[in-house]
Amino acid sequence: MITVLRLGHRAGRDPRISTHCALVARAFGAGAMLYSGEHDSGLEKSVVNISENWGGPFEIKYEPKWKGVIKRFDGKKVHLTIYGIPVQKKIAEIRHFKNLLVIIGGQKVQAEVYHLADYNISVTGQPHSEVAALALFLHELQRGKELNKKFKNARIRVVPRKCGKKTVKRD
Repeated sequence: MITVLRLGHRAGRDPRISTHCALVARAFGAGAMLYSGEHDSGLEKSVVNISENWGGPFEIKYEPKWKGVIKRFDGKKVHLTIYGIPVQKKIAEIRHFKNLLVIIGGQKVQAEVYHLADYNISVTGQPHSEVAALALFLHELQRGKELNKKFKNARIRVVPRKCGKKTVKRD
């Protein structure tokens, strides 16, 4: 199981970024996203609606104390940061673990996160979006198999086309 922990959500400033983190987590094979910072029922409602319409399972949950989440997690903890070891040097090792907590920051991440993580992993070593880092990491972790994932109980499904848009809806 892959769980994503989004640190430092700011309801007034980050709703789209945090939503995109959840969308990427879900689409790229995670089963849940936990978030800390400010509670945001709008974020939760948006992600639940996506899962109800596009399939699941996927869970989103507010956790006010991120440190406790990391300390209690029964599995390996991977912090995505530009300051870590390059993903390509550690991804094969990380693939062996069945239960992962992938930690992504929003605002400046506290130094303690680096010490609580089992792995501090970088994607490019350059400033970038946590959304991009999460997508790339999950893709590398699963060797692209997440691209063929089928979502259970989807009400809406895209029909691939060379040109134009087509979806199929079920009631």
